[in-house]
Amino acid sequence: MKMLIGAAVTAATLLVGTEAAATNYTLWIHGRNGNKTQAGNYNDFSYWGPSTTAAGVNKRAVNWNGTQRVGAENYRIRNALDCFCTGTNSCYIAAHSAGDLQIGYALALYGGSERDVKNAVPNANGECGNAGTAKQVGWNIKWVAVASGAGGGSELADHGDWAVSEPLVSDLVTTTARAMYNHNTTRNVWFYMFAGSKGTAYSGILPGQDDEAVAYHSTGGVSGSGNGSYCNPGDWFCGGTLNTGTAACSDGRAKWSYHSVALRDDGESYNHYANGTWGGIVSKVREYMVTYAY
Repeated sequence: MKMLIGAAVTAATLLVGTEAAATNYTLWIHGRNGNKTQAGNYNDFSYWGPSTTAAGVNKRAVNWNGTQRVGAENYRIRNALDCFCTGTNSCYIAAHSAGDLQIGYALALYGGSERDVKNAVPNANGECGNAGTAKQVGWNIKWVAVASGAGGGSELADHGDWAVSEPLVSDLVTTTARAMYNHNTTRNVWFYMFAGSKGTAYSGILPGQDDEAVAYHSTGGVSGSGNGSYCNPGDWFCGGTLNTGTAACSDGRAKWSYHSVALRDDGESYNHYANGTWGGIVSKVREYMVTYAY
């Protein structure tokens, strides 16, 4: 009888120990940034705002060289996913602008690959050691929240309005961004899109509603090989309305699979830029992470 009780206690202790070891993280993946953050430093939140600001459970900044092409720098995103989103650990992902391309690229091209389970203890390069010999397929990602996603590119890149000397700009050309990987392949991970519309300066270049950098066809996760002109309900001179949730646009154009518009900026209140203050449309994603990433 004592032996049975002892075995039960041991089993319960092991179960509690396993549950206690499981940790959730919130990973923030920035966009184009002039390489002003320290790549591999998960504590450098200078792109976003004060690091003391609440932004989801166990937040980590996934920094990469935001002037270089997505494919060249994507290993840094995969390093972070391996570090914090394998084994018993899981992640919530927040992304901004070209960070949408980075997480989409990682999931579509590498989300079905075998990964070493890591120990969540990064070195100076942002790499973590193996937690034994365990392996798994892909990563443990709960969902992705995207502020002004550039997964569909931007006409500012098409027209050369950004520094053309930056290799990343060539990836942000609308046709290139949309052909870079299969945006429907998210490994069943939901992308919740936050689309800002406080755009003024480039209204003649960006079609439909925009946030001064990216138009609704991209920030709303609208599918297809080309861009489109989408607006808020009741706006004139648009090809259609960007509907919220997973519903197709009013012209029938569907969103990519597992993409849902969580916020459409009907009040035209949020622009593209975080400005080092968790500002613009990023402010709404931060609020979302504080509420739901725990």
